[in-house]
Amino acid sequence: MKKFLIIGLGNPGANYYKTRHNIGFFILDKISKKYNVSFIERKLGFISKLEFDNKSIILLKPTTYMNHSGKSIFFWIKKENIYIKNILVISDDIYLKFGIIRLRKKGRSGGHNGLKSIEKEIKTSNYSRFKFGIGTENKNLKEVNYHNYVLNNWKKEELDILDSKSNKIIEIIFSFIINGLNNTINLIK
Repeated sequence: MKKFLIIGLGNPGANYYKTRHNIGFFILDKISKKYNVSFIERKLGFISKLEFDNKSIILLKPTTYMNHSGKSIFFWIKKENIYIKNILVISDDIYLKFGIIRLRKKGRSGGHNGLKSIEKEIKTSNYSRFKFGIGTENKNLKEVNYHNYVLNNWKKEELDILDSKSNKIIEIIFSFIINGLNNTINLIK
């Protein structure tokens, strides 16, 4: 049975739960609710497991905080013996307009500390990533305090949009697992 590791980036703790930076945790929570599975705190992360279409799926919410996400991911890749091509990292992207989704097979961190940490620990930037745009309405990004912006809570209207897109997001993630990255990229174009 093929194994997949689906990683939602975020920060543990109630203070961070509704922040923009925690989109990865938010999405994994939606998946766990839909498939009626629970997260259990294990070494370096909250883990949930399910089987779907003869595939073993491990959902991971690292507890190492965003800037050290790579440590958790590296540990679980090794522990579960998962190929890099079978991991998908879900993160926020401040450079994408709010609500825009991008799926990539490799790339740069774009200044995202979680992605930097992953690249450092697994020694490659060639891993699949699902980016959700959290971009600000402020056209001049140089004026934005990124740290404050990503750690602020979602606005109500943003949460409403997120909720309305949840099923499509889950469909894209499961298409990655079943149909592969290239076929899934073609789906969202």
